[in-house]
Amino acid sequence: MTRKGREAMNTMLEVIGLKKYFQVANGGQLHAVDNVSFKIEKGETLGIVGESGCGKSTLGRSILRLHEPTAGKVIFNDMDIVSFNKEEMRQMRKEMQIIFQDPYASLNPRYTISQIIEEPLKLHNLYGNAAKRRERVEELMELTGLSKRMYNMYPHEFDGGRRQRVVIARALSVNPKFIVCDEPVSALDVSVQAQIINLMMELQERLGLTYIFISHDMSVIKHISTNIGVMYLGQMIEKAPKNEVFKNPLHPYTIALLSAIPSVNVKVKKEKIILKGEIGSPVNPKPGCRFAPRCPFATERCLVENPAFEEVKPDHFVACHRTREMMEGKLRF
Repeated sequence: MTRKGREAMNTMLEVIGLKKYFQVANGGQLHAVDNVSFKIEKGETLGIVGESGCGKSTLGRSILRLHEPTAGKVIFNDMDIVSFNKEEMRQMRKEMQIIFQDPYASLNPRYTISQIIEEPLKLHNLYGNAAKRRERVEELMELTGLSKRMYNMYPHEFDGGRRQRVVIARALSVNPKFIVCDEPVSALDVSVQAQIINLMMELQERLGLTYIFISHDMSVIKHISTNIGVMYLGQMIEKAPKNEVFKNPLHPYTIALLSAIPSVNVKVKKEKIILKGEIGSPVNPKPGCRFAPRCPFATERCLVENPAFEEVKPDHFVACHRTREMMEGKLRF
């Protein structure tokens, strides 16, 4: 079998030229997601990282069609779900789920946690009668570390970590293969973050799940991800295996982003890269590289021509006109 044939068998999701534009008051268009393409293999985690407002969450929601894409394709199990009608998409919800950032806001305060976890089972007519659904709910609670005594408790009686466990249990109730995790630990204390991340990794291994994990925290992304995609103003500018991103970043923005991670070794002096210049507007963006106004290596070409997102090394994709010079060590901060 050819390499392409093996990749097709193992690919869970392929995003091709995905765009999501929003109309703004002055008649312009906000390019929240602009021509993003990538693949995710079965059982892997793609970490999506970038500054607030870069389009991470919009990308995740557009993939699931919680936001209707403006253009592009989302190939899931060899089917373009962008072309699905309402009923076809409803059936696809059993395969694709989401975990939101704020667990309290995503839970119905009038429902007990057992009712919250059971609701998708009723919606999709799964597990037959009430007794079987109860058995499934108890199984999911045990799976996500929730005690049986919490069965009839309400969301306001829980702390943030337990609420997020409820959200995870609800997402798992319909046996999905793919889950978008939209900053699922950013609202939690650091110690609780570690518990939830470890739980998600255990569930992934046990159930064979595939994740997109969205975060602004590079340390969290490094811990959970197989591959990392870096976004800037609606575009993916670098994507590679996580070790490659941390050891050999090639886009100037990625290098600057990594320099901001605090070092635990006080003996090692780490110089933080301070980017100068103003962040461009995603509303009717000008031609050229979106990072050019802040990039110390920008040339005239960068200001007028948007760089292609190209594979410069095996599985390492970069959108930068000066990648070759960066690889050869000719450009340094």
